[in-house]
Amino acid sequence: MRRGKVRTNRGSGLIVLIIVIAFLLAVGILLLFVTGTGPEVAANVRLQERAFNAAEAGFDEVWRVLNDSLISGTWMDFGSQYRTTFQGQVGLDDPRSDNYFRKRTDEELVADMTSDPTNVLCGGPNQPLPNDSSLSFTVFLIDDEALTGATPNDRDCIVVCIGRAGRDTYCRIEVVVEIQTT
Repeated sequence: MRRGKVRTNRGSGLIVLIIVIAFLLAVGILLLFVTGTGPEVAANVRLQERAFNAAEAGFDEVWRVLNDSLISGTWMDFGSQYRTTFQGQVGLDDPRSDNYFRKRTDEELVADMTSDPTNVLCGGPNQPLPNDSSLSFTVFLIDDEALTGATPNDRDCIVVCIGRAGRDTYCRIEVVVEIQTT
């Protein structure tokens, strides 16, 4: 009797060993995958931060230009500075249009402004940063009343800043600004 029981349990140790080895192999492959993608993720995060910094630098520059233009009296309002077209068609500021700026990628907007720099501020599209020419920004103004259909008011607008870093990484900042009356 005893001999029969030993024979029925003979292969169970091998099966347990195979399961343990398969589990350890799966954990090892997972660790290799995670440690291999970590540097790629870190590089992408760095590029996004650099693109954001470029967009922020673009806003700082346009803020200086807006202040100088308004204080000197060169501009009385933003009316003549709005960008309204995309690829030569109106609708950049109209939410119902396929050309609406929030429906377009940053890459599409910058490419369009490179081909037609009308009403692009701060020296035009892809303006390089003075201290790092690998970063650039593009800045334009959107009429915020066009978004809501409200009564036109050229004393406020949306400033759109698109920063660009390596490997065509983009980041967009939108800020509403208003000219205060005294």
